[in-house]
Amino acid sequence: MASVQCAEAPTGGFSFENCKRNAFLVDKGVVSTPKTRKTGTTIVGIVYKDGVILGADTRATEDTIVADKNCSKIHYIAPNIYCCGAGTAADTEMTTRMIASQLELHRLSTGRTVRVVAANRLLKQMLFKYHGHISAALVLGGVDHTGPHLYSIWPHGSTNKLPYCTMGSGSLAAMSVFEDRYKVGLDLDEGKRLVRDAVRAGIFNDLGSGSNVDICVITKDGVEYVRPYDQANMKGVRQGSYKYKKGSTATLSKVIRPIAFTVTDETVEQMET
Repeated sequence: MASVQCAEAPTGGFSFENCKRNAFLVDKGVVSTPKTRKTGTTIVGIVYKDGVILGADTRATEDTIVADKNCSKIHYIAPNIYCCGAGTAADTEMTTRMIASQLELHRLSTGRTVRVVAANRLLKQMLFKYHGHISAALVLGGVDHTGPHLYSIWPHGSTNKLPYCTMGSGSLAAMSVFEDRYKVGLDLDEGKRLVRDAVRAGIFNDLGSGSNVDICVITKDGVEYVRPYDQANMKGVRQGSYKYKKGSTATLSKVIRPIAFTVTDETVEQMET
């Protein structure tokens, strides 16, 4: 006789079944508690009278080591859209490349200019799918037929549409410059100076940011990517002389040991073909 088995209805909320197991493994020394990685960057963006201006520093760090002094943090998304990335360099690079390839296929399929909101939707959906495990905090800017647009995208997938925004470890210093000097209707020169000063504020107040200032100006007529736009940390000139005369340091003893070696002759003959 057939019997009907009803599956148990799933309950909502989080599951904490593995908490005791993980605590036990940590106590026994089998595994260690994972730690977040500290990253450093200053990326900014503003909407000005004719378009969008993006800015970024160029320092890439590995813990307390400066791994790259001239790292490019402004990534190509589409001919009219660019994106600044903060977080793990590999994550920001591959995330922007994957979305750029999808948008290129979309542009070729439809024959239309990609809208900035489409790039924003693809980026936020991809990041939300991984629940913040992709370390990519982005500032997305571009110009389409509806005008200039600027978005901040967080690693867990939330987004904001703003007239100006900052991301990265130097974002608070950069935001203080924007909140003090930003105004609606900035012209190109005022916008470039404002973005430059905001990134410089992040460079000089955050150890994770440094080196140069890159900017990208996006308008309906095209893109101007200036790298570097400004050199914030110029290499200093050595003030003193560090050359010492021979004999400045006393030689206490001198030993010469002959090294035995054998000289062999080798000849190379061309192979007949």
